[in-house]
Amino acid sequence: MEAPEKFEHVDVLIVGAGLSGIGAAYHLQTRCPGRSYAIVEARSEIGGTWDLFRYPGIRSDSDMFTLGYSFRPWRGGKAIADGPSIRAYIRETAAEYGIDRRIRFQQRVTKAEWCSEAARWVITLTGADGTTTTLTCGFLYACTGYYDYAKGYTPEFPGQERFTAAGGTVVHPQHWPEDLDYSGARIVVIGSGATAITLIPSLAGSAASVTMLQRSPTYVALLPSRDRAAELLHRALPEKIAYAATRWKNVGRGIFYYELARVQPGLTKYMLKRMTAQALGGALPVEPHFTPAYNPWDERLCVAPDGDFFRAIRKGKATVVTDQIESFTETGIALRSGKHLDADIVVTATGLNAVLFAGVSFVVDGRPISFGATTAYKGMMYSDVPNFAAAFGYTNASWTLKCDLTAEHLCRLFNHMDKHRLRQVTPRFDGAPATEPMVGLKSGYIRRALGGLPRQGRRAPWRVHQNYLKDLLTFRFGRVADEGLEFR
Repeated sequence: MEAPEKFEHVDVLIVGAGLSGIGAAYHLQTRCPGRSYAIVEARSEIGGTWDLFRYPGIRSDSDMFTLGYSFRPWRGGKAIADGPSIRAYIRETAAEYGIDRRIRFQQRVTKAEWCSEAARWVITLTGADGTTTTLTCGFLYACTGYYDYAKGYTPEFPGQERFTAAGGTVVHPQHWPEDLDYSGARIVVIGSGATAITLIPSLAGSAASVTMLQRSPTYVALLPSRDRAAELLHRALPEKIAYAATRWKNVGRGIFYYELARVQPGLTKYMLKRMTAQALGGALPVEPHFTPAYNPWDERLCVAPDGDFFRAIRKGKATVVTDQIESFTETGIALRSGKHLDADIVVTATGLNAVLFAGVSFVVDGRPISFGATTAYKGMMYSDVPNFAAAFGYTNASWTLKCDLTAEHLCRLFNHMDKHRLRQVTPRFDGAPATEPMVGLKSGYIRRALGGLPRQGRRAPWRVHQNYLKDLLTFRFGRVADEGLEFR
């Protein structure tokens, strides 16, 4: 490693200019104005997920009063918002607070090397043209999400080449072609997750037919796209007060229903199935198409705003088939049941490839780091990795809720270190080896990534809570210098 002192240096380097990265920058420059920072973004635009995904109907599956920032009210008309509106919100936030001037685009972090002697990270950046540059930072903050931006997950399907050779089109939602004309087409969407539930109502508007082909069903909850209570509050109260009240209302509602699902899974199943049956109106049987084998919140619930997914089914624009793929054919997909689905376009809404911290190679004092062997501290830092944190949101609520708290807490940590003239902070886990994954979901993309996920312990601060109220008390009011941290 070259001498770190010879490179450009910033106090904090934020990786990623998406929802969490822009939020982190706001908190940093507001609460720690004496710290220098920069944002590096591998892509050429602000927005992260909301800039990358461009498939029809792309939208949030959380309400914008909790997915939006705590410090900047969401002013859009819909609580469940479309992707372009969310992207605009992120960009406007960055511009309003001057954060956009701190972003270095088309700069991908490929390697991060920690030097204890200098108390710095040496960061290797790779540009779009393949050239590399180096800078250093005192603290590295990854706001990169948890999936591979370069490629979505698609299983190997037998005979797929036969279908495409005969003129059929196969597309993954993560790489939706801008010029794809699906009007009048017969479309099969493989998968039953959030992406499929979002795509189908949009495709059904102009396609000849849309079939959701699922191996196993998913719970789908109905939510109104507009928050009428929020609209009443905004007419009666000042904007910031109304926004905060709506945010807390929705946080409380989310916690209630999640805890109910954990304590009373049978009752929650019954409620969801009854809601689904009413929404279908007899157009499809609830069993086997909407009766998952798992309990609610073992996997993330899908959302159908205003019941748009079910409305497409009732109108005969879409249908659901529960079966398994035998092989692709020249004209569609042959199923194990012996049935055949005719298709012009097949959409593989089969999920993501989970990748932590954008696949960056980490080295600490010459020792490569495998995060699967680390234990998560407060769900944001990792054992034996100095001066590093990551924004990792909730799996049962809006991503931003946890990311806001994490950024706030990091600022408290930075101010504590500045006050006591400390340069290095490292989580040290001294309990029995942790074996439980940091993320408790049983979704496919999580199961495929288990080996590389950090672990979690049985008690605080090594336990990852999926509860905003608990985290709020800990992150905002709890001790900064607790027994889990080593300072130098």
